[in-house]
Amino acid sequence: PPAHSHSDWIGPPDQHSNLRPVIFYVPPEESALERRLREARQEAQASNQRFWARHNRAFRQEKEEFIYSRLKAKGLEMRDESGHKATLNAEEMADFYKDFLSKNLKKHLQYNRDWYKHNFRITFLMGQVALVRALRWLRWRKKNVEQ
Repeated sequence: PPAHSHSDWIGPPDQHSNLRPVIFYVPPEESALERRLREARQEAQASNQRFWARHNRAFRQEKEEFIYSRLKAKGLEMRDESGHKATLNAEEMADFYKDFLSKNLKKHLQYNRDWYKHNFRITFLMGQVALVRALRWLRWRKKNVEQ
């Protein structure tokens, strides 16, 4: 981001996780509480990035293996006569999706628990930052009214 920017920047989707990375703005006079909030957001982003990159990699690999095994069982090759990639019908792919989700249920449940923990922490810190800023503004206003 340019040096004069005062906001977070969001990039294009990552090729592995499909998540859009964020470059967080760091104010020049960032308080310790604001730094904790930014770091909590960065930690949540990194955690999401790791999970979805691993998940999507496993999904693609298992999907290819599933398609290969089904085509092989039918006596077909991965490519048809014209060189196009062979595919399975929607019902066959639905079997794969159901099995994949069932097999990864515990991972998804753990991810959801972690996601909620990250977001509750971030929300709590955001509330603290908002309160500190409101009190600072009220003190500044009171000081200026008295003058």
